[in-house]
Amino acid sequence: MNNYILAVETSCDETAVAIVKNGTELVANAVSSQIDSHKRFGGVVPELASRHHVENITVVMEEAFQTAGITMDDITAVAVTEGPGLVGALLVGVNAAKALAFAHDKPLIGVNHIAGHIYANRLMNEFEFPLLSLVVSGGHTELILMKEHGKFEIIGETRDDAAGEAYDKIARTLNLPYPGGPKVDELAQKGNISIDFPRAWLEEESFDFSFSGLKSAVINTVHNAKQKGIEIKNEDVAASFQASVVEVLTEKTWRAAKKYQVKQVIIAGGVAANKGLRKGMEEKFRNENMDVFFPPLSLCTDNAAMIAAAGYIAYEQGHRADWALNANPSLDLEKYGNKIK
Repeated sequence: MNNYILAVETSCDETAVAIVKNGTELVANAVSSQIDSHKRFGGVVPELASRHHVENITVVMEEAFQTAGITMDDITAVAVTEGPGLVGALLVGVNAAKALAFAHDKPLIGVNHIAGHIYANRLMNEFEFPLLSLVVSGGHTELILMKEHGKFEIIGETRDDAAGEAYDKIARTLNLPYPGGPKVDELAQKGNISIDFPRAWLEEESFDFSFSGLKSAVINTVHNAKQKGIEIKNEDVAASFQASVVEVLTEKTWRAAKKYQVKQVIIAGGVAANKGLRKGMEEKFRNENMDVFFPPLSLCTDNAAMIAAAGYIAYEQGHRADWALNANPSLDLEKYGNKIK
């Protein structure tokens, strides 16, 4: 019998609904992006994001069902992102999913957004354990060890800024339009690595990250050059900044992969779309006996297909939410994994 999971994702500024068959086959993936609305503010405005989710959720849901060519009768369970994310935005998705599951008497499953990013890769390649996932996005930079489905052990995380957050701040410093991350990556492809920005390695055995020092160094370099009337190319700043980020991410991921002797390395999250990071990881792991996987670009940024993929595993493991399910903006990944079993 086929299991169809309907998933809803509204944790930030994308309203998304997807339908996935048997955990790995993507049947429909509808996403409504709000980038144009937030562009003039230079970042996501939480209140605005929530309002757009309310306006778009039913439209996106209808689109997903039309694409899939099925009805709610065919759906096995409804999965939804319960956190982490913006609380107002999460509430729209959680309540839409609860209403749908309640009206059609379907099981409801709460999914952790970060677990979703990791499971986006399972829509392309089957997991082999143990595996290591580097989750890099605007809000997260974490190294996560998985020894089995639904179990997550965070072995390294950022102590200050997430990598994607640093990208956005640097983009603003270089007067690049929102969203800044892809623009910095684009610019970096044209520049020379001519500025020696710091790399934060922290303690010798640590797999943690820190990007606030690098961010400050870049901002100060640009500011000081302006004051002294020295011209430095934005392309070179972007290339030098990206080289620092990529070197730290690839080196720490490689070290962790060797230490835990993993079979697969999975890169996930919005920054997984970064060309510099993809190239750096491929080069670093070229001679290693382990597979490195990146999701396709459409599954790097927030989407509901990844929530359905993670939701399927939770469903198979008997995880069910009750009608008291609520938005949890700071949902812990490790505790979420323990709750599944």
